[in-house]
Amino acid sequence: MLRIGLGALEQGPVETAGEVAADDPLLKGLDFSLREPVRVSGQLTAAGPGSYYWRGTLETAAEATCRRCLAPAALRLNVPVNVLFTEDQEADDPSVYLIPPRAKTLEMGEAIREELILAMPEYVLCRENCAGLCPQCGKDLNEGPCECQPVSTDPRWAKLEALQKRSTKKNP
Repeated sequence: MLRIGLGALEQGPVETAGEVAADDPLLKGLDFSLREPVRVSGQLTAAGPGSYYWRGTLETAAEATCRRCLAPAALRLNVPVNVLFTEDQEADDPSVYLIPPRAKTLEMGEAIREELILAMPEYVLCRENCAGLCPQCGKDLNEGPCECQPVSTDPRWAKLEALQKRSTKKNP
């Protein structure tokens, strides 16, 4: 895990670099899996008494389930991160990470995990034009059409369908 000694900030900003293994316990229980380690790089600066600002990037490859066809979908993540760590236990901003008063080291694990979760798209697609699954038989429509007959529409549309049929019969 990435730990930064805060004493080094007395000399000025601290460059940070490291990796978090894809199978690190910190990253267990996510709605997606990582295909490679998370590369972390950035710079930590003092931002006032008991506060520290980290600006950096997280890079990795992830795999999630396509929303439409349930196939695995691979994505590259390159996430810019701007995080404030503070000792102020009364800070009520949810984007601020609290650290113990007079801490000697800064543990970045929680911030890395949360930023990865926030960076993942809410709806993952294997490709932009994914056709999804047939709602009747479950066949992957990306592989071709299925043999199912079209499902009748919602009964609330029946009167409009009848009007449309009458209109097309009168105007061939």
